[in-house]
Amino acid sequence: MNYYLDAEKISLKELQKRIEETDLVPSRSPLLENIKNNFEVLKKIGYVTFADLRRDLKNAKNIPSISKKSGIDSEYLTLLRREIESYFPKAYPISSFDWLPKENIEKLEKQGYKNTALVFNVLNSSKKRAEISSDLGIETQFIDTLYCLVNLTRIQWVSPIAARILVSAGYKDEKSVAEANAEKMCDELDKVNKENNFFKGKIGLRDIKRLIKAASYVS
Repeated sequence: MNYYLDAEKISLKELQKRIEETDLVPSRSPLLENIKNNFEVLKKIGYVTFADLRRDLKNAKNIPSISKKSGIDSEYLTLLRREIESYFPKAYPISSFDWLPKENIEKLEKQGYKNTALVFNVLNSSKKRAEISSDLGIETQFIDTLYCLVNLTRIQWVSPIAARILVSAGYKDEKSVAEANAEKMCDELDKVNKENNFFKGKIGLRDIKRLIKAASYVS
């Protein structure tokens, strides 16, 4: 299991389905317009997998030439590029988990494990977690807690603080989030936030539904 989605294993058809099933934010809703035809055209001009399309769209300078070749409007391709890149959450510095013991964070950083992607890749097995715990003299409980938090940041929109709230509410991995009842999760997260004052504001049900759907793609 990798920190990021394996785009090579996702077909263009599966990417289309994901977009169609996503509760898109208003600025991305134009992606649904003529989506079937647009994706058929993209496939005809040579894009077979999600990775194929992402490689070309990632560089915004390629968009005019792709637009000309496909006949798909540049603005549509720009929105598609933004949506695709949002599926690959930025790796957070592990110093972002600033409520955890600083000395343990520093031990990991000195070994080169400075962000969530690097930490996930090294802790992604019970054997590796035990080795790191022994080699660096870090408590197993800390390693397991950090792994839970880092794993959750693989989900689109989940920041370190959001991961903390999820773990505090009992959602300790991507599968538990993907299988959650939206209404129940919303109430639980809101309760945990009010009790601990993690951030100001109320957690919305619509956002929770988006979160659960996003978790299904990494579980």
